[in-house]
Parts: sequence; structure tokens; C-alpha cells
Amino acid sequence: MSGTRPRKRRRTPPSDWELPLLTHWGFQPKQQRLIVIIATAVGVLAGAVVLVAVIGSLGTYTPERRASAAAVVQSGAALPRDFQGWASPKLFAPIADRAKDTQPLTAKEVFGQRALAGEKKLSLRLAGRKLDADCSAALWGEALIEQVSAAECTQAVRGLYLSSDRRYVGQYTLLNLRDGESAAALVESLETLHRGGWTLPLASTKAAFPAGGYTEAGAYALGHYVGLVWIGRADGAEPTARDDYVSLALTLRGAEKAVYRRVVAITGPAS
Repeated sequence: MSGTRPRKRRRTPPSDWELPLLTHWGFQPKQQRLIVIIATAVGVLAGAVVLVAVIGSLGTYTPERRASAAAVVQSGAALPRDFQGWASPKLFAPIADRAKDTQPLTAKEVFGQRALAGEKKLSLRLAGRKLDADCSAALWGEALIEQVSAAECTQAVRGLYLSSDRRYVGQYTLLNLRDGESAAALVESLETLHRGGWTLPLASTKAAFPAGGYTEAGAYALGHYVGLVWIGRADGAEPTARDDYVSLALTLRGAEKAVYRRVVAITGPAS
């Protein structure tokens, strides 16, 4: 047995937690592991504090509200899904400047008729009317209100109608602006503005636009006035071949007779 070489003792592999610097300082592997865990926790906490501070310095972000969602909330009714704008005919040139047409509108002047008669026995009966000296009370939508305010709108007159067969509901709104240029600009802007702002529907127990229902609208420049036509079925359904919205809109525009009378008052009957 004397010729047998003694086995060499294997060295214990160094611990994963044994760091030369800490070993040099006299810390055992278990102690070194505890120190590393504590240091890591402190580092994460410090990093979190710094991160919170950086986030706070960046301020907050508030996403913009979608126009379509705001519409239902503010107006209580559907936005017009179809819209058309029309420039002012030359006929209204005499009242292109409000300085030549200074007499304020009245609700009776515009909506004095209790019913508007149209073709094919169509009849629209007045369900409510209102005049607002503050135009923002008759409208909603920040951009729309700002433009109307810049156009020095002094009056908004609204009339709500229900057809005699209770199939259709319509509202006519007349805005009294500074001049024809402002009226034309508003009608043009409404091509896009109507998606995020429109006229408010009058509250009535006789007629109402169904929330979320299909409606159509048009804007008409009439000298320094702008007429807003808003029509739809009382049940909110989309129109069918049976529904003549062209005749419906023309009938509702019967309220514009008040504007025609103002032209005649300036130019005389011969015009």
C-alpha cells in the first residue's frame, strides 16, 4: 500500500456570493449575499424615486375628446350624418351688411306661422320656438362657438317642427351675423365644423330628435344671416325611398320668408 499515491483534496469552489473585495474585508459568503440583496433593494428603491421625479417633471397628458362622443353628450341628439352648405344668392346682397339691416329679429317674425305647408300634403307644425341674444346658448362645440362669436353673432332664433303625420322632425335656426363675408365663412367652415359642433335642439314634449338617430342638415348664407336646416325621421331611422328629404328641407325653409321681407323692406317691392 506504500506505493499508493495519496489523493489530492479538491478545493471547495468559491461561493457565487463570494466577492473578492468583500472577502478581503472579512465578510463570509452568507454575509456577502445579504449585503448584495440589501444593496440591490436600495438601488431599485432609489431608481423608483428618481423615475417618479422624472415623470412628475414631464407634466400630465390629457387626451383630446373625440368630436363624435362629445356630440352626443352635449347636444343630446345625433349629429347630422349628411351635410351641405350653400352660398348666399345675389338676391340677398342688399342685406349683406347688418348696418343696413339694424332691426333685431323677433321669434314671432321668423316663426309666426303655426304650420308650414309643403308638397304632397306635407305639413310641419310648430312645436316650439326660442330667441337667444347669446348665440352660444343655441349652439355647442368650442370651434363653432368661437367662430360665431368672432362673427359678432347677436341673435339665434330656433323653431322646432313636427310633421302632421308625426313621421318627421325638423328644426330651423337663424343666426344674425355681422356681414355677408362672415356668413359665407361660417357656412364654408361648417363643412367640417358640423362633425364636432352644431345647433342645440329645442326641448319640447311635442317633438324631439332621437338620440343616436339619423339626421341630415344644411347651412344657407342669406346676406348677413345663416340659416341652419336640420331634419330627420321621428323614429331615428335612416330615410327610405318613401322619405322625400328634399321636399322636407324646402318646407322647413319656409321660415326664411322673414329674411326675404327684410330685403323687400330695403329695396322695395319691385326687387
